[in-house]
Amino acid sequence: MSTGTLIPPHGGTLVNRIVSEAEAAALRDESANLPKIVLSAKQSCDLEMIAVGAFSPLTGFVCSQDFESICKSMRLADGTVFPIPVTLAVDDETKGTLEAGGRAALYHTDGTLLAVMDVTDIYTHDRDIEMSGVFRTDDEAHPGVKAVIEEGDWLIGGDVHVLTVTPAEEPGEQFTDYRLTPSQTREAFAARGWSTVAAFQTRNPIHRAHEYLCKCATEICDGLLIHPLVGETKPGDIPADVRMKCYETIIEHYFVSEYTMLSVMPAAMRYAGPREAVLHALVRQNYGVSHFIVGRDHAGVGDYYGTYDAQEIFDELDDGDLAVTPLKFEHAAWSHKAQGMVSAKTFPKIQGDQVFLSGTKVRDLLAQGERPPAEFSRPEVADVLIEWATSVEPVAS
Repeated sequence: MSTGTLIPPHGGTLVNRIVSEAEAAALRDESANLPKIVLSAKQSCDLEMIAVGAFSPLTGFVCSQDFESICKSMRLADGTVFPIPVTLAVDDETKGTLEAGGRAALYHTDGTLLAVMDVTDIYTHDRDIEMSGVFRTDDEAHPGVKAVIEEGDWLIGGDVHVLTVTPAEEPGEQFTDYRLTPSQTREAFAARGWSTVAAFQTRNPIHRAHEYLCKCATEICDGLLIHPLVGETKPGDIPADVRMKCYETIIEHYFVSEYTMLSVMPAAMRYAGPREAVLHALVRQNYGVSHFIVGRDHAGVGDYYGTYDAQEIFDELDDGDLAVTPLKFEHAAWSHKAQGMVSAKTFPKIQGDQVFLSGTKVRDLLAQGERPPAEFSRPEVADVLIEWATSVEPVAS
């Protein structure tokens, strides 16, 4: 077991924007006289990621110089790699209540005061450079582009001073037991004696190919962090609570607890493909992860990105831009002839030998109460999904 130190956070310092109880009391008093901004689901996710240091080195929503630099060059204005601008968009009415140099109170939709923000910058939301730079498309059918188009015409930049990231009316999907901050995962890794940790990012249940990637990564590291995204996703994605039951089930039956951790990441999906792969990697670096699994079409949607674009973008970075190491995996599938999981690197391709199922086919089987082949999905996981798929009408993607 390795006993070395953990990987440093991105930018060198792990940010913490959650204030003390004394500061929180003062901010509650101040907030009564401040302009009010009610955050969207995506903005609430972003606030939490900033607050706990997952988006280090960000200390707030980005200002205009950083916004333009990120969109055009995938870097903050100071040159630090950051691939997607974390913005706070508002409409004309809200913008009219704000003043550069002032402050604003940020609220959850249920009325919970979440933070007070320094209004350092108020600037026009340039959707064109965001869509072309981040998403490589302006097609409104792309869920990330659609979200940008529907946001307000103004962006507010400045540091945040966060009272809480948990709304008063907890929606039942906070996963408190698994919602570890970067400082907490780092403490957990250190307690286990891990210095090299592989992370698996997912917004779907883990099928056999995913399991194969995770176990290959575990072989070369001290441990594995299964780190599903549980923030805002698009309609049609499997609900986070169902996915969490799937993760718990597969870990119980098919992973070694001594070398496996499960924690959640409260980020919102952008579906930005290559750029989002880089974001997911640097975020995991902040959580203390040294190796990050980047598989086929990471964070992609539709056919907007090439199969391995999310891997190739890491080759565009300079040495020292990220401390985390991307683990670039080929597409894997069960081979009847090999009687196991294989990839193009490990076994010759034979016509009709490998088990491939489309997402539509899998959903159809589940909705009919049928398990997909065991070569595709573990039966215990399939049963969890069948229970969900036959009890509710899934939203069409």
